[in-house]
Amino acid sequence: MDYAVTLSTVAAQPIAAVRAASAIKDIPATFKPALDQVWAYLNSHAGVRAIGGHNLFFYHHPPDRDQLMDIDFGVQVARYFDDGGAVRYVETPAGQVAKTLHVGPYSGLRQAHQAVHQWCEQNSKLIGGHSWELYGDWNADESKLETEIFYLLR
Repeated sequence: MDYAVTLSTVAAQPIAAVRAASAIKDIPATFKPALDQVWAYLNSHAGVRAIGGHNLFFYHHPPDRDQLMDIDFGVQVARYFDDGGAVRYVETPAGQVAKTLHVGPYSGLRQAHQAVHQWCEQNSKLIGGHSWELYGDWNADESKLETEIFYLLR
């Protein structure tokens, strides 16, 4: 798949999230228990979830790519809320990002991330300490899944 990478300025995005430390390869096994806690919290606290709020994975890049990465597995929220156990109020940073859209199975997300990294190298843009994935509506037809990928730039 060809990826169009663009520059954009984004506002902070509030989420309800559970943080976990994970190796990139272990994310498929790590995210569900965290998101289950977030959804349980949101389902018991009316008015916190943003209308149409989607899952958002917020990555805190370690200095060494081989280290475990702190990841906030979350859901978009409409407002600040008091932390509920492991579920915390978190915001993605505001600023300039390089972003792209991945359409298709989640197994192809790696190629989308690589496309952003390659674009940044070719355009002399330095990636900052965070990135995030915003997941669109679920569809049983994996070819219709949409995931936006954002990399904060320095």
